[in-house]
Amino acid sequence: MGADWAMIDMHGATPRGSGSEALPEAAAPATAVVDAQGIVTDWSAGAERLLGYPRQEVVGRPVHCLLGSGADVEKGLHAALGGQSSTTLLRHRDGRPVEVRLHAYPSFDGKGRSQQLVVATPPEQVPSDLATAEEAFAQCHLPVMVYDSALRAVRATAGATRELGLSEEQMRGRRVTELLPPHICRSVEDGMRRVFVTGEPERFHVRGKTRPQARERVWSITVSPLRTPAGQVRHVELSALDVTEQHMARERLALLNDVSAQVGSTLDVTRTAQEMADVAVAGLADFVTIDLLDGLFHGIEPTPSFSGTVALRRVAQQSVLPGVPEAVIRPGDVDEYPESAPPVRCLATGRPSLHRTIDEAVRNWQEADPERAGIVRAFGIHSLMVIPLRARGITLGVAVLVRHRRQHPFEEDDLLLAEEIGARAAVAVDNARRYTLERNTALALQRSLLPQRLAAQEAVEVAYRYLPARTRAGLGGDWFDVIPLSGARVALVVGDVVGHGLQASATMGRLRTAVRTLADVDLPADELLTHLDDLVTHIAAQQDGSEEDASDLEMPTDFVATCLYVVYDPVSRRCAAASAGHPPPAVVTTDGTADLVELPPGPPLGVGGLPFETFEWELPPGSLLALYTDGLVQGSEHDLDTGLALLRRCLERPAESLEAVCDSVIHTLLPAQPRDDVALLVARTRALDASQVATWDLPSDPAAVAGARAEVLARLTAWQLPDVAFTAELVVSELVTNAIRYGQSPIQLRLIRDSTLICEVSDGTSTAPHLRRARTFDEGGRGLLLVAQFAERWGTRHHTNGKTIWAEIELPGKRA
Repeated sequence: MGADWAMIDMHGATPRGSGSEALPEAAAPATAVVDAQGIVTDWSAGAERLLGYPRQEVVGRPVHCLLGSGADVEKGLHAALGGQSSTTLLRHRDGRPVEVRLHAYPSFDGKGRSQQLVVATPPEQVPSDLATAEEAFAQCHLPVMVYDSALRAVRATAGATRELGLSEEQMRGRRVTELLPPHICRSVEDGMRRVFVTGEPERFHVRGKTRPQARERVWSITVSPLRTPAGQVRHVELSALDVTEQHMARERLALLNDVSAQVGSTLDVTRTAQEMADVAVAGLADFVTIDLLDGLFHGIEPTPSFSGTVALRRVAQQSVLPGVPEAVIRPGDVDEYPESAPPVRCLATGRPSLHRTIDEAVRNWQEADPERAGIVRAFGIHSLMVIPLRARGITLGVAVLVRHRRQHPFEEDDLLLAEEIGARAAVAVDNARRYTLERNTALALQRSLLPQRLAAQEAVEVAYRYLPARTRAGLGGDWFDVIPLSGARVALVVGDVVGHGLQASATMGRLRTAVRTLADVDLPADELLTHLDDLVTHIAAQQDGSEEDASDLEMPTDFVATCLYVVYDPVSRRCAAASAGHPPPAVVTTDGTADLVELPPGPPLGVGGLPFETFEWELPPGSLLALYTDGLVQGSEHDLDTGLALLRRCLERPAESLEAVCDSVIHTLLPAQPRDDVALLVARTRALDASQVATWDLPSDPAAVAGARAEVLARLTAWQLPDVAFTAELVVSELVTNAIRYGQSPIQLRLIRDSTLICEVSDGTSTAPHLRRARTFDEGGRGLLLVAQFAERWGTRHHTNGKTIWAEIELPGKRA
C-alpha cells in the first residue's frame, strides 16, 4: 500500500475519498494518469514497455488515441474510468492490439483537480482470484504482523491473533508495548527502529510469555523492511517462529558440555559433588542435594540391595537462593532415609524417577518427615527428580533436583537430561572416590613405614616435617629417620626414592629398614651406603623380571634413590656424613650463619660406578643441622639454586624452637599444594660434658682387670650411681678380660654417663667376639653371655684401628 501512495505522490497527486478502495499492486507493469478531460498527463516506463509509446509521444494526447477499434473497447475504457475493473484492447505503437485489464483509481493532482490513475495489466499476469493472497496472509498459522513507521500494527495473521489472544481489529493501531511483556517489547521495538533506519532485515531471539496464562517460550524474531518502488521503507514485517524446542535442545547440550568441563576438575569427592550441584542449579533446577552412602567414607563397598532405613551423607547442595535455605541438614551430616522414600527406592531400583509433590510417594515421605514437609510448603516446591549416582556397576548415592522458583514443572526430557548429568557426574565422583581410597592406602602405608615416634637419645634435639605430594601422581618415596647408635651417638638419615605410587612407598620402606639394620651393625657412613646401593641394585633386578605384573596405576620408579647419612658424636662433637646423590645438609653455627656442607659427591643408589666417601667435621654445641629432600628446594616455584638460597635465609632467622624453624622453612619454600613429597629433619646438637665421660688406657695384663674394676667403682661413686655398681663391675670385668685375653694393644676403657651407663672397651684387633652357650664343664665362654644378661644392649663396632665392644646398662628410674 505504501508503494502505491509513493507512486501517486511522484506524479504530484493525492488520494481521494476515504481510502477504503485498494491501491494498485507495486508489481503492476503499466500506469498512466488521466485528467478529467481524458488527457494523458503522465506515462510510466511500464506503460512504455507494454505499448511501445515513449512518454513524450503520449503525454498531452487524449486517452482514446490509445484504444483499439470497436464499441466493446470504448465500453471497457468507460468501465475502468468508472471504477470497475475490465478487460479491453489497446493499440500498440506498431499497430497490433494488446489485450489488458484496466482499473482506474480516483485521485487529485497538486492543484486539487480530479484525475485518475489507470493501471493496465496483461491478462496472463492477473491471478484468477485476487483474494487468494489476502486469504493466505490472513490465514497464515505463523505469527506475522505489519507495522508502520510509528511502530503501530497494520495487519496481523491468524497465527499472531492466536498467540496474542487478540483479534486483528483489536491489535490494529496498537504498539508492541501494548501487546507484549516489557522485556520483549524493548528488543522488538529496538529491532524495528533499526530496520527503518538501515533498511536491512534483522533476526534475534526473545524469551518470554506472549500472554500471562501462556507458557514461556523462545521466539526467533525476523524484522523485514517493506519498500515502495522508490526503495523507501514504509512498513516493516515482523514474523515470529517458535524455536523453544531447538533452544532447549541447545541448552541441554550446553549443560552436558558444562558437566564434562566443570565436574571432576579435581580428585576430591566433596568438591566433585559440589561441582555437579552448581552446574545443575545453574541450568536445570532451583535446589539440588547430593547424598552418598555413608559406608563409602569408611572404605566399605556398597551392597547391591537396600532395605530398611538407609544412611546417606550429604556431600553437596546448592540453591538459587542465598544460603541454601531449603536444606534440612548441612554438608557432612548423615541423615536416615526411610525405605519408602523416593531416594531409597531410587537406590534400590537404580532408576531415576520424576515426581510432583502431590504424588503419593512424596506425600508419604512428607508424612514421615515433618521437617521436610514444612520446607515443601514454605518454598512452594512443586516438582522434583531423583537420580541415582551409579558408576562401574556400583551405586554411590542419589541426587535430588527440585523446582520451586521455575513455574514450569520437570518433564520427561528434563529427567533424561538429569539422568545423563548424574551418569557423568557419578563417574567423576567414583574416580575421586577411588583415587582418595588409593591415596589414603598409600599414605597409610607410607606413614606406617615412617617413624611413628623418634627414639629417645641425648645427642640432638630434633623436629621434622613430612608433606605428601598433592598431585594425581600420588605419594612419593621420601623418608627420614633418627637412629640411636652406640657410644651416645646418633644417625640422622634422609632419603628419596625416585617416582610416585605404592611401589615407591614400598621401596622406601625396604630402604629405611635396611638403613636401620646396617646402622645397628655400626658401619661407617660410606660402607653403609655401599651396602644400600647393592640392595637397590638387587631390588631393580627383581623388578625387571616382574614388570608385566606391575600395576598400570603406579608411576614407574626406575629404582633409583638418593640418601644422606649423617652420624653425630656428642662426646667428640664431630659429624661424619656420606651422600648418595642427595642435596647437602645445611649447618647453622652458633653465630647464626647458615651454610651448606660440601660433601664429596656420590652417585644415587642403584646407579653405581663411583665409590662413596665419608666427610668429617666438628660442630660446636648448639649448632643446627638441616637435612631435607629435593622437593623442598626445587619445584615449580623456584629452581635449585634459588631454593637453597631461600633455605639458608630461613635457617638464619631467629626462631623460638625447632618446630618454628620447620614451619618457617615450609611456609617460605613450598606452595599450598606441593607437587612432590617433602621430608625435612632439623636437629640441634648437644655435647656431653667432660665430667660425663671417663677414659682409662689399660695395659695388656690380666692384673689390670682388678684396677679397672676399682676405677669404675670410684667413678660410679662420684656419679652417685651405687645401684648399678655391681652390674657395671661385672660387665667391665668381662669386657676387659676378653680384650686382654683375645685382643691386642692399645686397650682402652671408657664410661659414658648419658640416659644409660655406657661401658666401652676398645682394642687393636678387628676380630669380633661371638656369643655362645658354654658346656657344663667348660671353664670359659660365659663372659659375653653374662654381659648380654645384665646389660640392656651390647654390640661391637669396628673402626680403623680395631674394634670396640660396648654395653649399655639401664640407670635407675630411666628408660632409653
